[in-house]
Amino acid sequence: MNIFPKKEAIINAVLLGIENAKRNYSFWTCDELYLSYAPPKFLSIHVAQEIAKLDNAPEIFIDATVSDILRCSLPNRSAFREFMRENYIMDRNLSITLDERFEHKSDNDSISKVIMSLKNGVRNVQQEYLDDIELMCKMLQKENQNDTTLDYAIFGFYLDISSSARKKAQVRLDALIESFDKIVSKFKNLKSTFKGGQIKKIEKVGEWCIGCYIIEPSL
Repeated sequence: MNIFPKKEAIINAVLLGIENAKRNYSFWTCDELYLSYAPPKFLSIHVAQEIAKLDNAPEIFIDATVSDILRCSLPNRSAFREFMRENYIMDRNLSITLDERFEHKSDNDSISKVIMSLKNGVRNVQQEYLDDIELMCKMLQKENQNDTTLDYAIFGFYLDISSSARKKAQVRLDALIESFDKIVSKFKNLKSTFKGGQIKKIEKVGEWCIGCYIIEPSL
């Protein structure tokens, strides 16, 4: 197996990928539209491209299902259905999954390490964002080191508002992080950090920022 990239390198790649997506979308639309109006996968593709440039790049999957991720991260590969039932998890897709890179001997020996939800239309706290945080917490929770191969999760996002917005970007960002922290605090052996969030202003247009909310086991 290759050496998996360090967490800091992955996070920086996510931030750079979102920033590149913002830059490209603005250029393509002649500065007429915010990144908020781009298709959701626009972010995923740009982030995946930046991660792929890293030394010892991992295997990168866009829109992998929760069931497949659990199958590739639980110690018992056939236990994913029971895990989903016990934790009230409905199957759906996550934006990006990073797996160990190695020569596979079958189609059932992948090892998932990192999961991501990427959002490009963020302005306020939304239930779908809270649902993503809770889902990733459930997938990461562990009592012992070997309970899952997942190392951490990232909620990466682009936030913007117009210049006439009543609540400024920093207030909205603080509320978003606070709401995420409340969910993470309900789970044993999990912790969270935040990186990014530098508010940038476009005169007479509005404010925007990019951030990564990281969740990981505290064991």
